[in-house]
Amino acid sequence: MADILAFHQKRPDRQPEPLWRELLGRSLRTAREEQGGRLVDIAERAGISPQYLSEIERGRKEPSSEMIAAVTGALGVELADLLIGIAGTVRRREGARRPAGPVLMAA
Repeated sequence: MADILAFHQKRPDRQPEPLWRELLGRSLRTAREEQGGRLVDIAERAGISPQYLSEIERGRKEPSSEMIAAVTGALGVELADLLIGIAGTVRRREGARRPAGPVLMAA
């Protein structure tokens, strides 16, 4: 027989981990706002609708790599720089909540 392992309950004070699409959207919106770009102008340059760009920025849509390339191109942002910024955000979050003891991975 297998042993039953107790898993820790989520603490109510801990925020849920953000999704990749949410981090990407925040980064794209920040880049656009720092440039003073309007949503409609960036969407037009990227060849997508303003509604779709808005949904990407709000983390509602999971854009394809082609869409991400189109938006970063329209913003004049290097994709590598965008990804490094997102990775830094994830690292800071992970460092703050990294477990001190052993970690059990189950399939």
